[in-house]
Amino acid sequence: MTVNNRGVKVVVAMSGGVDSSVAAALLVERGYDVTGMMLRLWSEPGAEEANRCCTPDAMGLARKVADKLGIPFYALDAKAEFHNTVVRYFTDGYLKGVTPNPCLVCNRNIRWEFLLNRARAFGAEFLASGHYARIHRREDGRFELWKGIDPHKDQSYALSMLHQEQIAQTLFPVGEFTKPDIRQKARDFDLPVAERAESQDLCFIGDRDYRRFLNEHAPDATHPGLIRNRKGEVIGRHNGLAFYTIGQRKGLGIASPTPHYVLEKNLATNDLVVGKEDELGQKTLVAHSASWILGEAPGETFSAQVKIRYRAEFASGMVFPLDASHFRIEFDEPLRDITPGQGAVLYNGEVCLGGGIIQESFE
Repeated sequence: MTVNNRGVKVVVAMSGGVDSSVAAALLVERGYDVTGMMLRLWSEPGAEEANRCCTPDAMGLARKVADKLGIPFYALDAKAEFHNTVVRYFTDGYLKGVTPNPCLVCNRNIRWEFLLNRARAFGAEFLASGHYARIHRREDGRFELWKGIDPHKDQSYALSMLHQEQIAQTLFPVGEFTKPDIRQKARDFDLPVAERAESQDLCFIGDRDYRRFLNEHAPDATHPGLIRNRKGEVIGRHNGLAFYTIGQRKGLGIASPTPHYVLEKNLATNDLVVGKEDELGQKTLVAHSASWILGEAPGETFSAQVKIRYRAEFASGMVFPLDASHFRIEFDEPLRDITPGQGAVLYNGEVCLGGGIIQESFE
């Protein structure tokens, strides 16, 4: 036990999963005054218990872990905030013709605003979670967000919209470990979640069928239309722009001996524009809603490694801040699947610099 931590109050965002449970156990082991909190999030009417982040089973497991560790546990109702912030962001994105990433908004507005504010009101100095990321304090007193040690589980991408005040009050206990390490620690702590399966994205869609969800909750985004090539020739019909993403090959229903890929979505005409493989790839993107971890861009122009999706490989490019909320990236090589609505997250080695939401891309 670390004596210096005695009496330091920490609220752990618990989900009933192995990562947040081990995070809580590690903090107890290190001497912190730990309280577990779990959010009750919105689910579709008639399926109120379907949100995979807060099912009755998950809630029960989180309580069992808290009892095992001897810490208090509370459930907070965040249904309205989650629906108004995250679910509407998701449906509004598709109505605007983009492919949104709701996890970025959930982390920024629900976990590190709604829950962090509740933790502060509770008297806690820190909010902790089971994310695979690390925090380093610089000599100037500011905090950097670093990748998690495990490259297969690193979640810094999803945390790139956090700002200094939020990161200064955050702990990531599992970021220094690999996933197999955390599984083993769960066994060592004798936690009932040691073998629990991984959770999935889009927690609020219980059956994971986002097409069905959009048909019911954003029907204006799912109108069928025409598929055209770059020449404007009609070569097929689509089922709704929301059901396609840039670079997609499968499921286009085009009778052709040559594979076709989605090049763009024209919201004004409700046309899906497709082309052959050699027509894919763009070298420049513009992002909006820029968020810098240190509170400011690293420079007027700087080089970075960029992720354009959570599971994307890193791509090198030059970054040009345009104003307080926009930046442009010029990549060294063309990328095939730059998708408006997804996050463009910037790195310098292990350090996550921040990011923004992709607005457009071009040659």
